[in-house]
Amino acid sequence: MFADRTAWALGENALTRRRAALAAAGVRLLDLTESNPTRCGITYPPELWPVLADPTVAVYEPSPLGLPAARQAVARIYAGKGVAVDPSRVALTASTSEAYSFLFRLLANPGDEILVPRPSYPLFDYLAALHDLRPVPYPLRYDGHWRVDLDALAAAVTPKTRVVIVVHPNNPTGSCLTADEWARVAQVCADRGVAVIADEVFAEYVEDAAAPRTLAGAGTGPLLFALGGLSKWMGLPQMKLGWMAVSGPASLVEPALARLEIIADTFLSVNTPVQRALPRWLALAPTIQQQIRRRIADHRRCLRGLTHGSDPFEVLAADGGWSAVLRVPGVADDEQLMLDLLERAHVVVYPGYFYEFDEPGVLVVSLLAAPSVFHEGLARLREALEKRETPC
Repeated sequence: MFADRTAWALGENALTRRRAALAAAGVRLLDLTESNPTRCGITYPPELWPVLADPTVAVYEPSPLGLPAARQAVARIYAGKGVAVDPSRVALTASTSEAYSFLFRLLANPGDEILVPRPSYPLFDYLAALHDLRPVPYPLRYDGHWRVDLDALAAAVTPKTRVVIVVHPNNPTGSCLTADEWARVAQVCADRGVAVIADEVFAEYVEDAAAPRTLAGAGTGPLLFALGGLSKWMGLPQMKLGWMAVSGPASLVEPALARLEIIADTFLSVNTPVQRALPRWLALAPTIQQQIRRRIADHRRCLRGLTHGSDPFEVLAADGGWSAVLRVPGVADDEQLMLDLLERAHVVVYPGYFYEFDEPGVLVVSLLAAPSVFHEGLARLREALEKRETPC
């Protein structure tokens, strides 16, 4: 009856089951995984909402790659980063997940391969499966700082490879590609005729001033699709608007856009009100971004201030993003550690295996959680780890 590509394990995982049971019993849980900005106490300018009532939204003007004014507004984002992107090379989608879907359809045939970073957010496996593609991991290594294993990436490229995905900064490691790393990745892809998807949804929350502000914009090198969206750019996940900026040699960009236009025209999924609002909304973005940056910086500073040589966990270095990775020594089972913290401390964290970390003893927390929740949850987490008698 159902396609093999949807033969997922549909039951709830152990965290979801136990969390629901504790909540049903009236236990107050402190959620250190909350990353939905609309639930984290971010204040949104009231000027955001009246523009949705603009009378022009009543007129439907289907434009497969997006309304011109909205595409121009996105191009100005890249201009602000010092990169000239022609609005004609911008395409709008309903989300970055939809952008991935369009691009996988554009670039790959069933059975082809896409290279994905590990560790990373557990999205690519699902998207690959839905498009009958094979995800092939390439590793990020940690030696006091996260690095792309460039030799492993180059070795992973085969004649079946169609796309290399880079996430800048990565979720959850917060690592950015250095200029040298990006140059090497771009060269490998250009030499092998492989496209690059650069997921830059967290690009406005980079702390390392030396990191490239965007990977978009080159007229040479590989065919490149740089992705962004309102979900992270303005903390508006409910508004469902993503974008891609297409760059690379004109001989590749022009047919890519022509084919993308037909793909987008088949769905016409981007809603008119948000496209109409986008130019005015982007002018308001700094007031939201500043709150998020301040929240992230405060929480990261708090984490760093808690860690010393004798502490029960280590905070791994990051270049940006709004997650933090904690390493707990002497742990053999991430899931058991997560459940112990849930039971004993009533704190919700993610185990590293959710993100396919190679080593056990890794926890991931959100830096976006409300300050009261973050500080109390962190205190409970620390206390519980200090009292841990036997390794998990």
